[in-house]
Amino acid sequence: MEKTDRASAYRRLKSPNIKTRKRALKIIKAAKRNQVKK
Repeated sequence: MEKTDRASAYRRLKSPNIKTRKRALKIIKAAKRNQVKK
C-alpha cells in the first residue's frame, strides 16, 4: 500500500505515470478540503 500523506502526493505529481498523478491530485485535493474544515 502506498503512503497517502501530502508530501508523498506532491512527489508523485512529478511521475510519468498518469494514473499515479491522478491519484496524487486526489490526495492533495482531499487534504486541502480537510484543512479548510479544521
